[in-house]
Amino acid sequence: MATLAELEVEAKACTRCPLASGRTKVVFGVGDPHADLMLVGEGPGRDEDLAGEPFVGRSGKLLDRLVGEEMGLRRSELYIANVVKCRPPGNRDPRPEEIAACRPYLESQVDLISPRVIVTLGKFASQVLLDTTDGITRLRGRTYPYRGGTLVPTFHPAAALRGGDEVVAKMRADLVRAKRALNAPRPASPAPPTVPAPTLFPGVPA
Repeated sequence: MATLAELEVEAKACTRCPLASGRTKVVFGVGDPHADLMLVGEGPGRDEDLAGEPFVGRSGKLLDRLVGEEMGLRRSELYIANVVKCRPPGNRDPRPEEIAACRPYLESQVDLISPRVIVTLGKFASQVLLDTTDGITRLRGRTYPYRGGTLVPTFHPAAALRGGDEVVAKMRADLVRAKRALNAPRPASPAPPTVPAPTLFPGVPA
């Protein structure tokens, strides 16, 4: 498998879907490549398209604040990526073919980083990773096993900016849930089976 840096070089030259023609920059991902926590959003907005970094606008500032307050983590201590790496025109929802074209990049990022906990931000990221059509209101509030780790769905921070204190409070609760999962001990490896001592003759101990 390619390294994260090699995957980023490939993504920056990608023309797998029509989003490539309208982008300013590919927004691949940012953060610690060995992070225990990974955040996955939907796709870049205008600010992200210009900067080439996910969650740098108002939504990003809120996200950084909530993660810092509820999980005690800075942006440099986690990894942030999106389902699609190029901005959909007018910030419209990503189309199924665009998600399908970009999905191998996200799956490779998850495999290479191997986070203990993934927090999905909003409906699209949660539906893609959990392979479901359920909405975020139904999905959030619990944890899900995912590739040997834990997945915690929550609202997109843009929804919290629109929805006010009630949505922010639910995001905080989800981030606390993610922190508990992050701090939980890893499951113990099963003990190897006990092999009986060999015997020289049936019924006679060795």
